[in-house]
Amino acid sequence: MNNIDFTLYLIADTGNIQKNLIPSVRKAIDGGVKAVQLRGKNLSARELLRIGEKLRRLTDERSVKLFVNDRIDVAMTLDADGIHLGQTSLPVTIVRKISGGRFMIGVSTHNLREAREAEAGGADFITFGPVFETSSKLAFGPPVGLRKLANVTREIKIPVFAIGGIKIEDVKRVVENGGRGVAVISAILCSESVHAAAAGMVEELRLVGSGI
Repeated sequence: MNNIDFTLYLIADTGNIQKNLIPSVRKAIDGGVKAVQLRGKNLSARELLRIGEKLRRLTDERSVKLFVNDRIDVAMTLDADGIHLGQTSLPVTIVRKISGGRFMIGVSTHNLREAREAEAGGADFITFGPVFETSSKLAFGPPVGLRKLANVTREIKIPVFAIGGIKIEDVKRVVENGGRGVAVISAILCSESVHAAAAGMVEELRLVGSGI
């Protein structure tokens, strides 16, 4: 599908943001966010669906893309725009078949082998990281750094979104090393002003992407 028309990929993680998730995402969208991933790894399908229904209404109203992490059943029920897969999820080819090709598909990757496999399987884009140190990605080991990001972006053709500890001051280096954009959680949703953080990140991506 590869209709990736966004550079900022906001991850609405219920494990990180337990209160005011929907109002916070609304502020981020008002700040210019065009793609949101709902992630609730510790939630039941019913709980995730309840939150997802609210997010779907919000994203529909604002013409924002909604992705669901891993749960193809919830994604199909919500008529989401996409699904985001991890390394233990169903393969991209199977998800594409089950969904009838209706989803954009992103895949979380942490090394070049996984990135190549995601591309070969038909993923529309990948996230790659953790590029920098972050508590939410400790399970995946030490940060991979910008050099490995650059290596991955040279080796594959689909868009690569850097993830893991990304702050606004890191955006320029990410793009200089081949990143299509950034995937963030706390840099926006845990900031003092969600709207200002989102608007600032969107503008920084615009500036560095246009070479200004």
